Amino acid sequence: MWPRAVADSARLALLFCTPGLSPLGMAAPSMKERQACWGARDEYWKCLDENTEDASQCKKLRSSFESSCPQQWIKYFDKRRDYLKFKEKFEAGQFQPSKTPAKS
Repeated sequence: MWPRAVADSARLALLFCTPGLSPLGMAAPSMKERQACWGARDEYWKCLDENTEDASQCKKLRSSFESSCPQQWIKYFDKRRDYLKFKEKFEAGQFQPSKTPAKS
């Protein structure tokens, strides 16, 4: 009998190697669907960049982004944007750490 870790790895490998299936057995987005998602994301991000003071201007684009992409991708892209904006500020020397004292 195989050790459990090997059996689990084999099961995952089978799922990943089966065309059109993700680990949860759902169909992977097609190339057209991926492109639509990325396009909606890019339009939404562009709007956010242009409306830094009023993100409410981008509600329709956010809705389009959410309807074009899988939920996990939306979470990833939101975190990715936050990270990229932080990195941009940090590299430009504009990052200001919070003034609250660190707990020891």
